[in-house]
Amino acid sequence: MTKEEEIRSRTRAAILKALGHPTRMFIIEKLHEKPHCVCELTEMIGADTSTVSKHLSVLKNAGLVVDSKEGTMVRYSLACTCIMEFIGCIENVIRNNLQRQLDYFT
Repeated sequence: MTKEEEIRSRTRAAILKALGHPTRMFIIEKLHEKPHCVCELTEMIGADTSTVSKHLSVLKNAGLVVDSKEGTMVRYSLACTCIMEFIGCIENVIRNNLQRQLDYFT
């Protein structure tokens, strides 16, 4: 592996790692619908504000989420909506795996 390939692989892995938590996947889906503030996401998730803020920080550091101030409120939104295409691909993998399992039993 060349140095460039290693850097590219590490960078990709860091983004996938940021997505590798159920709460963060949920946040991505909700931000795809519309921008949200921490308080809204906290209510939807049912966790405390500091936990949701930490998840948002991980997503932001990975470049998946951006924030913008609206007066005293900070709203979060997706940096790249194309991430949903990737999530759609994951859904296809899940369907294919389930179909293989069903085929095994029929």
